[in-house]
Amino acid sequence: MDLRGLDMRRLPNHVAIIMDGNGRWARLRGKSRIEGHRRGRASVRAVVELSRKLGIPYLSLYAFSTENWLRPKDEVNALMGLLRHYLAAEQPKMMRHGIRLLAIGEKSRLPAPVLQTLNQAVRATRKNKGMTVVLALSYSGRHDIVRMVQGIARKVKEGRCAVKDINERMVSGHMETCSIPDPDLLIRTSGEMRISNFFLWQIPYTELYVTPTLWPDFREGEYVQALKEYQRRRRRFGRTDEQIDRGLSSLVQPGGLENRI
Repeated sequence: MDLRGLDMRRLPNHVAIIMDGNGRWARLRGKSRIEGHRRGRASVRAVVELSRKLGIPYLSLYAFSTENWLRPKDEVNALMGLLRHYLAAEQPKMMRHGIRLLAIGEKSRLPAPVLQTLNQAVRATRKNKGMTVVLALSYSGRHDIVRMVQGIARKVKEGRCAVKDINERMVSGHMETCSIPDPDLLIRTSGEMRISNFFLWQIPYTELYVTPTLWPDFREGEYVQALKEYQRRRRRFGRTDEQIDRGLSSLVQPGGLENRI
């Protein structure tokens, strides 16, 4: 892993990753899809540990979408077993390194033993301040938006707010990600050029980085390359280069609501 050329002062505040390619990795090697998922755990560990070492405060991992429930039952059951084992095995490390775990998504759909282990890890790490790892489990960006609309509609119906009071800040405050900043960088592995129903509200000015590397092969070196590419980008948030050059960049705060123009 070569950190030369990586500006430690310009790291993203929040990195989100769509972890894709476990099945293809396994198929190319004549292995079961479950083996691909099992191999992918090492990549999760690698990006979490490097994020912590670099001081990146927030890391979101798209681990399981609502659409993934449509996969073969044997594969889903195996994935749930791997998730439960990972959470139990990693909790002591999260405590040692001050990592706080958050989980978003329709968690009630998770099997009871998995949900119990997940809730235990979230509770145990809730006061940790080193960094925050967000697991998107049974997550759907559209469902997140629907829940937000329902929540605000209830407030309007009950007279707790008026329609004219609804703004971007209120919308963001009703999303599952209300306690964390928007991603600065979204990485997608496996070369697929789509968002796959992830963070639809949260990424209007997020920098996108797509790599053909399959998730089980995505390790520290690949991660550093993504961070270097992020630092080569010029983030304008809707403004012109001339405005940025005149010093208006001081008005640009990555992830800030004021930048959604």
